[in-house]
Formats: sequence, C-alpha cells, structure tokens
Amino acid sequence: METKLHSFLQSGILDKYILGTTSASENLEVEHYISTYPEVEKEYNRLQDNLETIAKANAVEAPKFILDAINDELNETPVINLQSQNRKTPWYSIAASIAALIFAGTAFLMYQQNQLLLNENQVVVDEIFDLRQDIEQNNGKLDAVMRQFMKLNNPETEKYVLRGNERAKDLKTVAYINAVDKTSMIDVLSLPQLPENQTYQIWAEMQDRMVNLGILDASERQFQSIPYMENALALSITIEPKGSNASENAEKAVAEISLKD
Repeated sequence: METKLHSFLQSGILDKYILGTTSASENLEVEHYISTYPEVEKEYNRLQDNLETIAKANAVEAPKFILDAINDELNETPVINLQSQNRKTPWYSIAASIAALIFAGTAFLMYQQNQLLLNENQVVVDEIFDLRQDIEQNNGKLDAVMRQFMKLNNPETEKYVLRGNERAKDLKTVAYINAVDKTSMIDVLSLPQLPENQTYQIWAEMQDRMVNLGILDASERQFQSIPYMENALALSITIEPKGSNASENAEKAVAEISLKD
C-alpha cells in the first residue's frame, strides 16, 4: 500500500488536478486518494497554498471588454424602412421633381448609415485584434505561472524565509532554491519604504567572499529570478546607497538566513 501511495504522489496527477487538466476518471481517482489518505490530503493542501501564492504574485486585471459585447456589435444591423407612396396627380413634372428629391435624400441617408456601419465594423475589428493580443499575453503569463508552480512543487526545491531585524521589522521575503536544477527565485512579500537614495540588495555568502545577487524592488509583486550560487553558505539583505554594489558587511544586513544545516 505504501508503494502504491508513493507512486501516486510521484505521478504528478495531483499537480494536474490542482491546475484543472485531469479527466473525469482521474478526478475520481484523485478525490478518492484525498479523502482516504491523510498524506495525500496534506500534499493537496500544500499545493493549493503554493498555487494561491503564485496567483497573488501574478494577479492581473481582467480585460476591459468581453467577447459577448463584440458579438452583439457584429449582430447589430441598421434597418431602413422605405415606403413608396403613389400619388395620383396631374402635375407629372412636379411629382417627378419631388420623387427625385426623395431619392436623393434617401441615398444620402443610406450613405451616412453605411459610413457609420463601416466605422462601427472597424472599431469591432480593432477590438477583436486587441482581444487576441490580450489572450496571447495572458496565455504567456499563464504558461510562466505554470512553470513557476512546477518549480515550487519540485521535491528538490528548498524554501527559505528571510525576516527583517530591528532596522526593517516589516521586511519579509521567501527564497526558493533548487540545487539540482541550479535555479533560484525570490518572492518579495513586503519591504519597508526607503529614502530615494537607498535600495535593498541581496547577497550570497561564499566561503571567502560576498556575491551581490541584485536589487530587490518592492514594486515587483511577483517572483524574481536571482543568480544561483553553488555552495553558498547564507543569504542576506542589506540597505545600500543607490547605484552602489560595494561588498556587503554585517552592519548593513537587515535580514539573513543560513543555507547550511
């Protein structure tokens, strides 16, 4: 039974279930395991939490228009009712002149209506083009989210929480490091505001030196990739003058965590 449970957890079907890509029969299998085995339920809850973390980090505003509204525009067709009137009059020349005026007025109205319809159709075409671009961009973002989600749930990925000290009490970031894939990411949860001339920088402590891994920006409310450093002993965050990447020292550190047991 333990072998069967282990095979289920390693199959990746739980990840697919979270992302909504499983079939009906696979849904029944997953739900059976969740309700039967506490280990599966615990892993399911962990995956849910990770997906929620990524969703919040990559949240975007919904499109300003929807496809139904465009379909409504396409289905709207102006209707012009033309009514012919037969008048019996002995003044044929006058009647002919009036008919010519009516025809000219009607033609002008039809021309205006046609131009208006052409303009509306062009607006709809432009909106459809914009919608397609938005869909492509959203698909790209979804693909990036799914890749991040898979990285977070890789068994080899280690999670490290960096909390600020007395000089930055509200600072909180989470680093995700995978020594097998040699990838590193950091999620900036909160950074206290700094003066215009200062920045937060993250460092990797090596055996004989400190290596600058880049600047942390509070406006980047999503996962940021940082360089992976082989055999790093610790991570630390410092407050540095803007434009400076001088070597980190202990006095400047506002958060740090060891990467070695």
